[in-house]
Amino acid sequence: MHEMSLAESVREIIEEAARKQGFKQVRTVWLEIGQLSCVEMDAMRFCFDTVVRDSIADGARLEIVETAGQGRCNACGHETQIATLYEACPQCGNYGMQVIAGDAMRVKELEVE
Repeated sequence: MHEMSLAESVREIIEEAARKQGFKQVRTVWLEIGQLSCVEMDAMRFCFDTVVRDSIADGARLEIVETAGQGRCNACGHETQIATLYEACPQCGNYGMQVIAGDAMRVKELEVE
């Protein structure tokens, strides 16, 4: 389950931000997760709750903002939203879509005290 290591990385980002900015408690964490990132949202919620226990983010609410996948056709250059990694281009039918957005995860915002 790679969500556990992702959640641990999120905790480390939060702890580093707390050291730099001097806040004492995190109330809400907004994660931006791409539709094509292969992150299972329910597993991420579970893992997040587990890894932040006894940390500065213990009890923090996790808000997930899902971003759409975007692809560019290698054959015709058409750019479009895609929901899976192996979709055909709606313009020309080619299956060579290159992912250009929606495959990443980032800490978007923290609500802190």
